Amino acid sequence: MPSQMSKISILLHKKDSEHVIKKLHESGLMEITKVKNEFFEEGKMNPLVEKCAHYELRLARIIDILKGYERKKKLRDLFKQPERKKLKVKKKNFKEKIQDAKKLLEEIEGIVIKNLEKIERIEETKEELKVRVAALKYLSLFNIDVSWLGKSRYTIIKFGIADKPLKLENVTIYSKPIGEKKERKYAVLVVAPVYMEKELAKLRMEEISIEGKGLAKDLLKEAENELKEIEKKRKRIIEEMRKLYEKKKIELLAIKEEIHIEKEEKEIQIYFGESSFTFLIEGYALTENVEKLRKIVEEATNKKCSFHARKVPREKEAPIHLKNPKWAKPFETFVELFSLPKYNEVNPTLFIGFSFIIFFSFMLGDAGYGLIIFLLSLLAYIKFKGSEFTKQWSFIGIWLGLGNLVTGFLFNGFFGDFIPRFIYHDANKTLYHVNIAGVELPIDAIHKPVIILGIALLLGLIHLNMGFILGVIQNIKRKHKKAILIEQFPWFLLQIGGGMLIGSSLLALWSLNGMEEIIAYALTVIGLAILFKEKGALGFFDVTGYVGDWLSYARLLALGLATAGMALAFNIVAELLPNIVPYIGIILIPVILIITHLANLMIQSLGAAIHALRLQYVEFFNRFYEGGGKRYKPFSISRKYTEEIK
Repeated sequence: MPSQMSKISILLHKKDSEHVIKKLHESGLMEITKVKNEFFEEGKMNPLVEKCAHYELRLARIIDILKGYERKKKLRDLFKQPERKKLKVKKKNFKEKIQDAKKLLEEIEGIVIKNLEKIERIEETKEELKVRVAALKYLSLFNIDVSWLGKSRYTIIKFGIADKPLKLENVTIYSKPIGEKKERKYAVLVVAPVYMEKELAKLRMEEISIEGKGLAKDLLKEAENELKEIEKKRKRIIEEMRKLYEKKKIELLAIKEEIHIEKEEKEIQIYFGESSFTFLIEGYALTENVEKLRKIVEEATNKKCSFHARKVPREKEAPIHLKNPKWAKPFETFVELFSLPKYNEVNPTLFIGFSFIIFFSFMLGDAGYGLIIFLLSLLAYIKFKGSEFTKQWSFIGIWLGLGNLVTGFLFNGFFGDFIPRFIYHDANKTLYHVNIAGVELPIDAIHKPVIILGIALLLGLIHLNMGFILGVIQNIKRKHKKAILIEQFPWFLLQIGGGMLIGSSLLALWSLNGMEEIIAYALTVIGLAILFKEKGALGFFDVTGYVGDWLSYARLLALGLATAGMALAFNIVAELLPNIVPYIGIILIPVILIITHLANLMIQSLGAAIHALRLQYVEFFNRFYEGGGKRYKPFSISRKYTEEIK
């Protein structure tokens, strides 16, 4: 079951509150909840919270701006373990931390804002220049002086872009094609006498006005050079911002983290109960940590406080803390994906961990794929130690890889039939052959699916009964002894009695003598009687539902055959390539094998993972589990960028 929790109540004088809050925050031993007590008012927000939020917001804004200019990682850098740097910081009070933040912001904020304004102006100028360059490129096709454009005493000269060549009587129009064929347009230069100004307005063209004096081609060079210079200026500013972030990154993140810690300590007061001279703090702590917590509070107040702790009974609600061995911690993710257990429910983490590995390995069932998963996971586990997320998932991957190495050798799968087909050149030959207690190994899943189906259904029975046993344990812990008789006991009777009869009558696996047959019928009848007495006619659907759940484990065979079948098909295609495409086919064999087997690995791994979890959440949890617990979140300091020193 989840860890035993205790309800904590602490009454202390207001003058000691700041010291106590800091000690509680540092210890991380207590989850603080909102006080609801008629003798105490609701806690008020500390006025310093606003100041913390102000500086935290400013620091976050500067970090976000500078982060946008951070040097992009190259592909090879993605596989390098980043060096985790933590800034060593001395213990400081609130005023000192605010002063540090203020000083750093004064040093950086002005530079950043000024550079942002410069970049904004440069971008505006760049856009204007790009428009000018584009227009001059088209105008330079006509080799005229830009100052000629417009209206003079006798003539009008217009320039623009049209969808097709233009014609107008008594008007000289020059057209030059621009753009690709599909998007073909025309640069148009129109020369006309002044009296035809009204007629010119009827021309379907997008007129472009360009300022300046001199030939278009000369002005084009000037504009392009100006564009290059302004781009260089932009790059210099960006490099300045990049270097500034590289230099001040850890300091910015560290001070922001320090301010955030202060904000958390000031904000928590709204959860307290408040009177004229005292604060009431309530919450939860792990029962095993109660005495340690008591000592911390009493030392912080010189024993001038009231500390009360009482164990929370299992029938009450409390936050959930899952206590598992270190190696099983990564599998807690699978429990959280569904829902945390209630305070009075069994902790299913270990059972999910073991069965997930077994089912995944059974459904993928290939030693070659297992070897790839194992090696990649091991590499990630060693290489990315700094990332807790990567470390946990790579640890799971190591177990899944090892599981597939075992099932692959049991079911004669190493990239399908790669070894007999390409190494032995005998599709019927296996990597090894042993006989253990009359069982021939390896078991070829494709040629002997009935045996694999039998193993899958046996695993299903074990898994379902594990759920019933956990249900019994859970009801014993809850002191619901009657529930055991109704919820679990009938199924044990039905499985034993029904199994004896089915094995004898339908499957002919064994024969029953008179007494054994009577016992089998008696167990079946008693089980059905209890079930139908409690559920009425709906008990019938419970029986069929259980059979359906059990048969769901046949998916272990189905997905295993899918993996083996796909791998076999890819190997056959690769083997036939030299006959289909002589010479080139020999070169293509390794390429085809690598691509197809990697695709098969990814697709089948995804399917195996989804169906392995489905068997947990639907078939297994249906026997005993409800979920709905709320995670235990102690009031604790989380330091990612700083390390406090004395």
